[in-house]
Amino acid sequence: MRNPRLQGLQCLRCDTHYPLALANDGCPACRAIGVHVGLRASYLPEGGGPPLQMPYEPGFTLGEGGTPLRDMPALARQFDVAGLALKDESQNPTGSHKDRMTAVGVAQALDFGAHTLVLASSGNAAVSAAYYAWAAGLGCEVATYGGLPAAYARQLDALGARRRVFSDNAGRWAFVHERSQHEGFFALTNYRLPALGSAPLGIEGYKPIALECVADGGVPDHVLVPTARGDLAWGIHAGFRELLAAGRIARLPRLWLVEPFPRLSRVLAGGALDGAYPGHTAQFSTAGATVTYLQWQAATASGGGAVVVGDDEARAARRMLTAAGISAELCAAAGLDALRQLRARNAIGREAKVVLMLTAGAARDPSWPDPA
Repeated sequence: MRNPRLQGLQCLRCDTHYPLALANDGCPACRAIGVHVGLRASYLPEGGGPPLQMPYEPGFTLGEGGTPLRDMPALARQFDVAGLALKDESQNPTGSHKDRMTAVGVAQALDFGAHTLVLASSGNAAVSAAYYAWAAGLGCEVATYGGLPAAYARQLDALGARRRVFSDNAGRWAFVHERSQHEGFFALTNYRLPALGSAPLGIEGYKPIALECVADGGVPDHVLVPTARGDLAWGIHAGFRELLAAGRIARLPRLWLVEPFPRLSRVLAGGALDGAYPGHTAQFSTAGATVTYLQWQAATASGGGAVVVGDDEARAARRMLTAAGISAELCAAAGLDALRQLRARNAIGREAKVVLMLTAGAARDPSWPDPA
């Protein structure tokens, strides 16, 4: 059921309101002045209601969410912080955080009478969308790279998802954009260049992570989030922001967006938000050359920033997590090295409580096992 307080969409930057739609073309007012900005869900003011507003209550679900917050006292001592916990999103139905966004995306597709999800992904989002679409009786079309890992390809094929192979993001996004113009097709992920991020209502699916963290461990001082285009980081920040507005927390955590090579870092240092920042990485889930306003806003509005963690450092961090009994995809393990860097420069103090987002386990990572 659609939340009756969901009134439409709103620009992340200028707050202009727009009606609800399946299309995700960003804010025309900002685009007219050369700024490419996505939209967010907009709700009527709530008095005495739930601390978080969600687009659909209840929505479509396969049991995603409510993932464990794993306390890691030995690693906390090793990194000299007061507390370190891992938010283990590998416990979602298909094994990654993407299930939260997909569930809301499927609810929107059903609400608007769409018959097919279409997306660009060669990893966690592809598997999640294929599984949820199959469960909901929807079609699924996935624009992938030629090097899609065989295990992913087998899962997509078994779930009836149709795969289209492209050599680069431009080709994948052009395909998703073209399909999204046809009636009944709903683009779950980004299809614009400069990038805007995924479907705005879908990103709302990440907000409950903030509430779960507070309920299970109190308000963290810092949250470290692997990032490609910032959907997850912005959703978590939006969740904490709503908890603050509702009086459920007294302060916002700082969000540190962990990337495999400088992208957001370069933008925060003065680079163009709509620039291209290519690089090569084995951190499969956070590859890509683009930055979004979502990322920039999550980092700057929370008082955090961006941290670059190369593959060698991420592998060393993963070995530490493995020794502690934690399975992590490489980009999630990178957060542990980001903590090391932030402690070294005292951006995170020794009294801090830190949450590391564990987006998926090592088995979902084509770079696993690490080279000897």
